[in-house]
Amino acid sequence: MVTIQSAAAQLEALGNPTRLSLYRLLVRAGHDGLSVGQCQQRLEVAASTLSHHVKALVIVGLISQERDGTSLICRANYDRMNALVEFLVAECCVDSQCGSNQSAA
Repeated sequence: MVTIQSAAAQLEALGNPTRLSLYRLLVRAGHDGLSVGQCQQRLEVAASTLSHHVKALVIVGLISQERDGTSLICRANYDRMNALVEFLVAECCVDSQCGSNQSAA
């Protein structure tokens, strides 16, 4: 369940341009994810910088990491992404008279 606090933390993590770029890259990569090296190459950032940004997204649960031999694979957590989006739109227009209550013009 997404709370105001968890949503704020996830959105804060995504508020950095490098982290947002990394997250979008991993979302596009699908369930197979990408190695840290692939992410670094595609985003053209230093390894230490990437490590910092990966950690921030792992902490809020938007991505996960898994060791595969000598590679560290990063994957988007689609369940968390979908839960955050659902949280953001869950009460869309509930306090307005839009939708079925409007008469046709």
